[in-house]
Amino acid sequence: MSSHESSVPVAFEPKRLRLIGIVAGLILLALVIAGIASRAANGNNVREWTDRQSVPAVSVITPNTQGQEATLDLPGRLEATSRAPLYARVSGYLKDWKVDIGAAVKAGQLLAEIEAPDVDQQLLQAQADLATAAANAALAASTSKRWQSMLGTDAVSKQEVEEKSGDLAAKQAIVNAQRANVERLRTMKSFTRIVAPFDGVVTARDTDVGALINAGGAGQQLFVVSDIRRLRVYVNVPQVFASNLAAGTKASISVPEHAGKTYAATVEAASGAVNVATGTTLIQLSVDNAAGELLPGGYANVNFELAHDASLLRIPSSALMFDQKGLYVATIDKDNRVVLKQVTIARDHGATIEIATGLEASDRVIETPPDGIADGATVRLVDAAADKQGKAKG
Repeated sequence: MSSHESSVPVAFEPKRLRLIGIVAGLILLALVIAGIASRAANGNNVREWTDRQSVPAVSVITPNTQGQEATLDLPGRLEATSRAPLYARVSGYLKDWKVDIGAAVKAGQLLAEIEAPDVDQQLLQAQADLATAAANAALAASTSKRWQSMLGTDAVSKQEVEEKSGDLAAKQAIVNAQRANVERLRTMKSFTRIVAPFDGVVTARDTDVGALINAGGAGQQLFVVSDIRRLRVYVNVPQVFASNLAAGTKASISVPEHAGKTYAATVEAASGAVNVATGTTLIQLSVDNAAGELLPGGYANVNFELAHDASLLRIPSSALMFDQKGLYVATIDKDNRVVLKQVTIARDHGATIEIATGLEASDRVIETPPDGIADGATVRLVDAAADKQGKAKG
Protein backbone atom coordinates (compact mmCIF):
# COMPACT_ATOMS: atom_id res chain seq x y z
CA MET A 1 0.00 0.00 0.00
CA SER A 2 1.33 3.43 -0.98
CA SER A 3 1.68 6.43 1.36
CA HIS A 4 -0.95 8.38 -0.55
CA GLU A 5 -3.62 5.76 0.04
CA SER A 6 -2.90 5.59 3.76
CA SER A 7 -3.50 9.33 4.29
CA VAL A 8 -7.09 9.38 3.03
CA PRO A 9 -8.76 7.88 6.16
CA VAL A 10 -6.86 10.26 8.40
CA ALA A 11 -8.21 13.31 6.61
CA PHE A 12 -11.77 11.92 6.52
CA GLU A 13 -12.11 11.04 10.27
CA PRO A 14 -12.20 14.61 11.74
CA LYS A 15 -14.76 15.77 9.19
CA ARG A 16 -17.10 12.93 10.09
CA LEU A 17 -16.68 13.58 13.78
CA ARG A 18 -17.57 17.25 13.36
CA LEU A 19 -20.71 16.28 11.46
CA ILE A 20 -21.73 13.87 14.16
CA GLY A 21 -21.12 16.52 16.82
CA ILE A 22 -23.19 19.08 14.95
CA VAL A 23 -26.07 16.62 14.58
CA ALA A 24 -25.90 15.67 18.26
CA GLY A 25 -25.85 19.32 19.23
CA LEU A 26 -28.88 20.02 17.12
CA ILE A 27 -30.71 17.08 18.66
CA LEU A 28 -29.77 18.22 22.17
CA LEU A 29 -30.87 21.77 21.38
CA ALA A 30 -34.19 20.45 20.06
CA LEU A 31 -34.70 18.44 23.23
CA VAL A 32 -33.93 21.44 25.41
CA ILE A 33 -36.29 23.64 23.40
CA ALA A 34 -39.02 20.95 23.56
CA GLY A 35 -38.56 20.61 27.32
CA ILE A 36 -38.75 24.35 27.87
CA ALA A 37 -41.86 24.59 25.68
CA SER A 38 -43.49 21.63 27.48
CA ARG A 39 -42.69 23.14 30.86
CA ALA A 40 -44.11 26.49 29.76
CA ALA A 41 -47.25 24.80 28.45
CA ASN A 42 -47.64 22.84 31.68
CA GLY A 43 -47.19 26.04 33.66
CA ASN A 44 -49.91 27.70 31.63
CA ASN A 45 -52.17 24.69 32.16
CA VAL A 46 -51.54 24.77 35.91
CA ARG A 47 -52.29 28.48 36.05
CA GLU A 48 -55.45 28.00 34.04
CA TRP A 49 -56.53 25.07 36.26
CA THR A 50 -55.75 27.10 39.38
CA ASP A 51 -57.74 30.01 38.05
CA ARG A 52 -60.67 27.75 37.28
CA GLN A 53 -60.56 26.17 40.72
CA SER A 54 -60.58 29.57 42.39
CA VAL A 55 -64.00 30.22 40.83
CA PRO A 56 -66.76 28.27 42.65
CA ALA A 57 -68.49 25.63 40.53
CA VAL A 58 -72.26 25.56 40.95
CA SER A 59 -75.25 23.84 39.44
CA VAL A 60 -78.39 25.85 38.77
CA ILE A 61 -82.09 25.09 38.51
CA THR A 62 -85.09 27.14 37.48
CA PRO A 63 -88.07 27.52 39.82
CA ASN A 64 -91.17 25.65 38.74
CA THR A 65 -94.83 25.41 39.65
CA GLN A 66 -95.14 21.74 38.83
CA GLY A 67 -94.65 18.76 41.07
CA GLN A 68 -96.59 16.58 43.39
CA GLU A 69 -99.83 17.74 44.94
CA ALA A 70 -99.34 19.50 48.24
CA THR A 71 -99.72 16.95 51.03
CA LEU A 72 -99.11 16.96 54.75
CA ASP A 73 -98.23 13.78 56.66
CA LEU A 74 -98.43 13.89 60.43
CA PRO A 75 -98.61 11.35 63.27
CA GLY A 76 -101.89 11.06 65.14
CA ARG A 77 -103.53 8.96 67.80
CA LEU A 78 -106.83 7.10 67.69
CA GLU A 79 -109.40 7.47 70.43
CA ALA A 80 -112.86 6.00 70.90
CA THR A 81 -115.79 8.31 70.22
CA SER A 82 -117.09 7.52 73.71
CA ARG A 83 -114.90 6.07 76.44
CA ALA A 84 -116.17 5.52 79.98
CA PRO A 85 -113.98 4.32 82.87
CA LEU A 86 -116.36 2.73 85.37
CA TYR A 87 -115.82 3.24 89.11
CA ALA A 88 -117.78 1.94 92.09
CA ARG A 89 -120.24 4.23 93.86
CA VAL A 90 -120.36 1.96 96.92
CA SER A 91 -117.65 0.24 98.92
CA GLY A 92 -117.56 -3.50 99.38
CA TYR A 93 -116.17 -6.63 97.75
CA LEU A 94 -116.56 -7.76 94.15
CA LYS A 95 -119.09 -10.56 94.16
CA ASP A 96 -118.56 -11.61 90.53
CA TRP A 97 -117.97 -10.21 87.03
CA LYS A 98 -119.90 -11.16 83.91
CA VAL A 99 -117.77 -9.94 80.96
CA ASP A 100 -114.09 -9.77 80.10
CA ILE A 101 -111.99 -7.55 77.83
CA GLY A 102 -112.98 -7.57 74.17
CA ALA A 103 -116.61 -8.43 74.90
CA ALA A 104 -119.29 -6.45 73.08
CA VAL A 105 -121.91 -5.12 75.48
CA LYS A 106 -125.25 -3.32 75.24
CA ALA A 107 -126.36 -0.29 77.22
CA GLY A 108 -127.58 -1.40 80.68
CA GLN A 109 -125.96 -4.85 80.46
CA LEU A 110 -124.68 -6.16 83.79
CA LEU A 111 -120.89 -6.22 83.98
CA ALA A 112 -120.27 -7.07 87.65
CA GLU A 113 -121.89 -7.10 91.10
CA ILE A 114 -120.55 -5.73 94.36
CA GLU A 115 -121.37 -7.19 97.76
CA ALA A 116 -121.95 -4.21 100.09
CA PRO A 117 -123.17 -5.38 103.55
CA ASP A 118 -122.72 -1.89 105.02
CA VAL A 119 -125.24 -0.46 102.57
CA ASP A 120 -127.65 -3.30 103.31
CA GLN A 121 -127.51 -2.58 107.03
CA GLN A 122 -127.88 1.16 106.50
CA LEU A 123 -130.95 0.53 104.36
CA LEU A 124 -132.56 -1.67 107.02
CA GLN A 125 -131.90 0.96 109.67
CA ALA A 126 -133.30 3.71 107.47
CA GLN A 127 -136.46 1.69 106.82
CA ALA A 128 -136.90 1.18 110.56
CA ASP A 129 -136.39 4.90 111.21
CA LEU A 130 -138.98 5.65 108.54
CA ALA A 131 -141.49 3.33 110.21
CA THR A 132 -140.88 5.03 113.57
CA ALA A 133 -141.26 8.47 112.06
CA ALA A 134 -144.47 7.43 110.28
CA ALA A 135 -145.95 6.08 113.56
CA ASN A 136 -145.07 9.30 115.40
CA ALA A 137 -146.60 11.33 112.60
CA ALA A 138 -149.79 9.29 112.71
CA LEU A 139 -150.09 9.85 116.48
CA ALA A 140 -149.43 13.56 116.05
CA ALA A 141 -152.08 13.73 113.35
CA SER A 142 -154.78 12.13 115.55
CA THR A 143 -153.83 14.34 118.51
CA SER A 144 -153.97 17.46 116.40
CA LYS A 145 -157.37 16.46 115.05
CA ARG A 146 -158.81 15.97 118.56
CA TRP A 147 -157.50 19.32 119.80
CA GLN A 148 -158.91 21.04 116.77
CA SER A 149 -162.36 19.59 117.62
CA MET A 150 -162.12 20.84 121.24
CA LEU A 151 -161.17 24.37 120.22
CA GLY A 152 -164.82 25.40 119.78
CA THR A 153 -165.82 24.23 123.31
CA ASP A 154 -163.32 26.48 125.08
CA ALA A 155 -161.86 23.36 126.72
CA VAL A 156 -158.43 24.09 125.27
CA SER A 157 -156.68 27.29 124.31
CA LYS A 158 -155.86 28.30 120.78
CA GLN A 159 -152.16 28.29 121.67
CA GLU A 160 -152.29 24.62 122.64
CA VAL A 161 -154.11 23.72 119.42
CA GLU A 162 -151.41 25.49 117.37
CA GLU A 163 -148.69 23.65 119.26
CA LYS A 164 -150.30 20.28 118.37
CA SER A 165 -150.56 21.34 114.74
CA GLY A 166 -146.91 22.39 114.72
CA ASP A 167 -145.90 19.07 116.25
CA LEU A 168 -147.78 17.27 113.45
CA ALA A 169 -145.96 19.31 110.79
CA ALA A 170 -142.60 18.51 112.39
CA LYS A 171 -143.39 14.81 112.55
CA GLN A 172 -144.43 14.82 108.88
CA ALA A 173 -141.17 16.56 107.97
CA ILE A 174 -139.24 13.83 109.78
CA VAL A 175 -141.16 11.23 107.81
CA ASN A 176 -140.23 12.93 104.55
CA ALA A 177 -136.58 13.09 105.57
CA GLN A 178 -136.53 9.41 106.54
CA ARG A 179 -138.25 8.47 103.31
CA ALA A 180 -135.66 10.40 101.31
CA ASN A 181 -132.89 8.62 103.21
CA VAL A 182 -134.43 5.24 102.39
CA GLU A 183 -134.61 6.20 98.70
CA ARG A 184 -130.98 7.34 98.77
CA LEU A 185 -129.85 4.04 100.23
CA ARG A 186 -131.95 2.10 97.74
CA THR A 187 -130.21 4.04 94.98
CA MET A 188 -126.87 3.25 96.55
CA LYS A 189 -127.93 -0.39 96.67
CA SER A 190 -128.59 -0.27 92.93
CA PHE A 191 -125.00 0.88 92.42
CA THR A 192 -123.82 -2.55 93.53
CA ARG A 193 -124.69 -3.53 89.95
CA ILE A 194 -122.05 -2.25 87.49
CA VAL A 195 -123.73 -1.84 84.09
CA ALA A 196 -122.60 -0.67 80.66
CA PRO A 197 -123.44 3.01 80.05
CA PHE A 198 -123.79 2.55 76.26
CA ASP A 199 -123.28 0.03 73.48
CA GLY A 200 -119.59 -0.70 73.06
CA VAL A 201 -116.68 -2.98 73.84
CA VAL A 202 -115.04 -3.71 77.18
CA THR A 203 -111.49 -2.47 76.61
CA ALA A 204 -110.25 -2.94 80.19
CA ARG A 205 -111.10 -5.00 83.29
CA ASP A 206 -109.05 -4.09 86.36
CA THR A 207 -110.73 -6.10 89.10
CA ASP A 208 -111.46 -9.66 90.12
CA VAL A 209 -113.69 -11.66 92.45
CA GLY A 210 -113.10 -10.83 96.10
CA ALA A 211 -111.26 -7.58 95.42
CA LEU A 212 -111.81 -4.76 97.91
CA ILE A 213 -113.81 -2.00 96.25
CA ASN A 214 -113.49 1.62 97.34
CA ALA A 215 -116.21 4.04 96.42
CA GLY A 216 -115.62 7.15 94.32
CA GLY A 217 -112.99 8.32 91.85
CA ALA A 218 -110.24 7.78 94.41
CA GLY A 219 -110.75 4.03 94.02
CA GLN A 220 -109.51 1.81 91.23
CA GLN A 221 -111.44 1.75 87.97
CA LEU A 222 -113.23 -1.55 87.44
CA PHE A 223 -113.95 -1.54 83.72
CA VAL A 224 -113.53 0.66 80.66
CA VAL A 225 -116.25 0.57 78.02
CA SER A 226 -115.51 2.19 74.64
CA ASP A 227 -117.69 2.87 71.64
CA ILE A 228 -115.36 1.98 68.75
CA ARG A 229 -117.84 1.97 65.90
CA ARG A 230 -116.50 5.40 65.04
CA LEU A 231 -113.15 6.76 66.21
CA ARG A 232 -111.68 10.18 66.73
CA VAL A 233 -108.20 10.99 65.44
CA TYR A 234 -106.19 13.69 67.18
CA VAL A 235 -103.35 15.39 65.29
CA ASN A 236 -101.03 18.24 66.29
CA VAL A 237 -100.80 20.40 63.17
CA PRO A 238 -98.10 23.08 62.74
CA GLN A 239 -99.48 26.60 63.02
CA VAL A 240 -98.68 27.48 59.39
CA PHE A 241 -101.04 24.74 58.13
CA ALA A 242 -103.82 25.02 60.74
CA SER A 243 -105.80 27.62 58.79
CA ASN A 244 -105.95 25.30 55.77
CA LEU A 245 -107.67 22.49 57.69
CA ALA A 246 -111.20 23.75 58.23
CA ALA A 247 -114.06 21.52 59.37
CA GLY A 248 -115.02 19.15 56.58
CA THR A 249 -111.49 18.83 55.16
CA LYS A 250 -110.86 15.28 53.92
CA ALA A 251 -107.89 13.18 54.96
CA SER A 252 -106.74 9.58 54.84
CA ILE A 253 -105.16 7.58 57.64
CA SER A 254 -103.10 4.44 57.74
CA VAL A 255 -101.99 2.20 60.59
CA PRO A 256 -98.98 -0.12 60.90
CA GLU A 257 -101.06 -3.28 61.41
CA HIS A 258 -102.83 -2.85 58.06
CA ALA A 259 -100.02 -1.89 55.72
CA GLY A 260 -101.11 -0.56 52.34
CA LYS A 261 -104.68 0.15 53.45
CA THR A 262 -106.09 3.62 54.02
CA TYR A 263 -109.21 4.87 55.76
CA ALA A 264 -111.15 8.02 54.93
CA ALA A 265 -111.37 10.62 57.69
CA THR A 266 -112.92 14.07 58.02
CA VAL A 267 -111.85 17.06 60.09
CA GLU A 268 -114.51 17.74 62.73
CA ALA A 269 -113.04 20.45 64.95
CA ALA A 270 -109.92 22.35 65.96
CA SER A 271 -108.81 23.59 69.35
CA GLY A 272 -108.70 27.18 68.12
CA ALA A 273 -105.43 27.84 69.96
CA VAL A 274 -101.71 27.25 69.47
CA ASN A 275 -99.75 25.23 71.99
CA VAL A 276 -96.95 27.54 73.19
CA ALA A 277 -94.51 24.67 73.77
CA THR A 278 -94.93 22.98 70.36
CA GLY A 279 -96.31 25.69 68.08
CA THR A 280 -99.09 23.36 66.94
CA THR A 281 -102.87 23.32 66.93
CA LEU A 282 -104.85 20.24 67.96
CA ILE A 283 -107.10 19.00 65.13
CA GLN A 284 -109.85 16.39 65.66
CA LEU A 285 -110.93 14.08 62.85
CA SER A 286 -113.57 11.35 62.64
CA VAL A 287 -113.13 7.98 60.94
CA ASP A 288 -115.60 5.14 60.48
CA ASN A 289 -114.64 1.88 62.20
CA ALA A 290 -117.67 -0.31 61.64
CA ALA A 291 -115.38 -3.22 60.74
CA GLY A 292 -113.44 -2.83 63.98
CA GLU A 293 -110.05 -2.81 62.22
CA LEU A 294 -108.81 0.33 63.95
CA LEU A 295 -107.80 0.12 67.60
CA PRO A 296 -108.44 3.02 70.01
CA GLY A 297 -105.30 4.33 71.62
CA GLY A 298 -103.19 3.31 68.63
CA TYR A 299 -100.85 5.28 66.36
CA ALA A 300 -101.98 6.44 62.93
CA ASN A 301 -100.36 8.31 60.07
CA VAL A 302 -102.65 11.11 58.86
CA ASN A 303 -102.34 12.43 55.30
CA PHE A 304 -103.96 15.74 54.36
CA GLU A 305 -104.32 16.93 50.78
CA LEU A 306 -103.78 20.67 50.82
CA ALA A 307 -104.99 23.17 48.27
CA HIS A 308 -102.12 23.90 45.85
CA ASP A 309 -101.51 27.43 44.56
CA ALA A 310 -100.25 27.03 40.98
CA SER A 311 -98.72 30.52 41.03
CA LEU A 312 -96.22 29.68 43.77
CA LEU A 313 -92.67 28.86 42.69
CA ARG A 314 -91.06 25.73 44.05
CA ILE A 315 -87.32 25.26 44.67
CA PRO A 316 -85.21 22.68 46.56
CA SER A 317 -84.83 23.41 50.24
CA SER A 318 -81.04 23.18 49.79
CA ALA A 319 -81.17 26.46 47.83
CA LEU A 320 -82.12 28.50 50.91
CA MET A 321 -79.54 30.65 52.69
CA PHE A 322 -79.95 32.06 56.20
CA ASP A 323 -78.40 35.00 57.99
CA GLN A 324 -79.38 37.50 60.64
CA LYS A 325 -81.36 39.49 58.09
CA GLY A 326 -83.56 36.65 56.91
CA LEU A 327 -83.84 34.13 54.08
CA TYR A 328 -82.03 34.43 50.77
CA VAL A 329 -81.72 32.57 47.47
CA ALA A 330 -78.55 32.82 45.34
CA THR A 331 -79.30 33.43 41.64
CA ILE A 332 -76.98 33.93 38.63
CA ASP A 333 -77.23 36.77 36.12
CA LYS A 334 -76.30 36.64 32.43
CA ASP A 335 -72.61 37.27 33.27
CA ASN A 336 -72.50 34.34 35.70
CA ARG A 337 -72.34 36.63 38.71
CA VAL A 338 -74.19 35.91 41.94
CA VAL A 339 -77.29 37.95 42.79
CA LEU A 340 -78.68 37.33 46.29
CA LYS A 341 -82.47 37.73 46.56
CA GLN A 342 -84.38 37.90 49.81
CA VAL A 343 -87.44 35.63 49.79
CA THR A 344 -90.40 34.63 51.95
CA ILE A 345 -91.69 31.08 52.31
CA ALA A 346 -95.28 30.19 51.55
CA ARG A 347 -95.08 26.51 52.47
CA ASP A 348 -92.39 24.06 53.53
CA HIS A 349 -92.71 20.56 52.05
CA GLY A 350 -89.46 19.25 53.45
CA ALA A 351 -87.42 18.50 50.32
CA THR A 352 -88.94 21.45 48.45
CA ILE A 353 -90.02 24.97 49.40
CA GLU A 354 -92.78 27.09 47.94
CA ILE A 355 -91.68 30.72 47.63
CA ALA A 356 -94.23 33.47 48.20
CA THR A 357 -92.21 36.54 47.25
CA GLY A 358 -88.75 37.55 46.03
CA LEU A 359 -88.23 35.14 43.15
CA GLU A 360 -89.09 35.12 39.43
CA ALA A 361 -89.84 32.10 37.27
CA SER A 362 -86.98 33.06 34.92
CA ASP A 363 -84.33 33.21 37.65
CA ARG A 364 -81.46 30.75 37.60
CA VAL A 365 -81.17 29.53 41.18
CA ILE A 366 -78.03 27.93 42.60
CA GLU A 367 -79.17 24.52 43.79
CA THR A 368 -76.66 24.24 46.67
CA PRO A 369 -74.83 27.53 47.35
CA PRO A 370 -71.23 27.02 48.55
CA ASP A 371 -70.20 28.44 51.92
CA GLY A 372 -69.17 32.07 51.88
CA ILE A 373 -70.73 32.92 48.54
CA ALA A 374 -71.30 36.65 48.24
CA ASP A 375 -73.36 39.00 46.13
CA GLY A 376 -71.51 39.80 42.88
CA ALA A 377 -69.13 36.83 43.05
CA THR A 378 -68.27 35.07 39.79
CA VAL A 379 -69.14 31.40 39.48
CA ARG A 380 -68.83 28.74 36.83
CA LEU A 381 -71.64 26.42 35.88
CA VAL A 382 -71.50 22.64 35.94
CA ASP A 383 -74.02 20.14 34.73
CA ALA A 384 -76.05 19.18 37.80
CA ALA A 385 -76.74 15.64 36.62
CA ALA A 386 -73.10 14.99 35.73
CA ASP A 387 -71.91 16.53 38.98
CA LYS A 388 -74.22 14.31 41.03
CA GLN A 389 -73.12 11.24 39.05
CA GLY A 390 -69.46 12.07 39.64
CA LYS A 391 -70.05 12.49 43.37
CA ALA A 392 -71.88 9.18 43.49
CA LYS A 393 -68.97 7.40 41.78
CA GLY A 394 -66.51 9.09 44.11
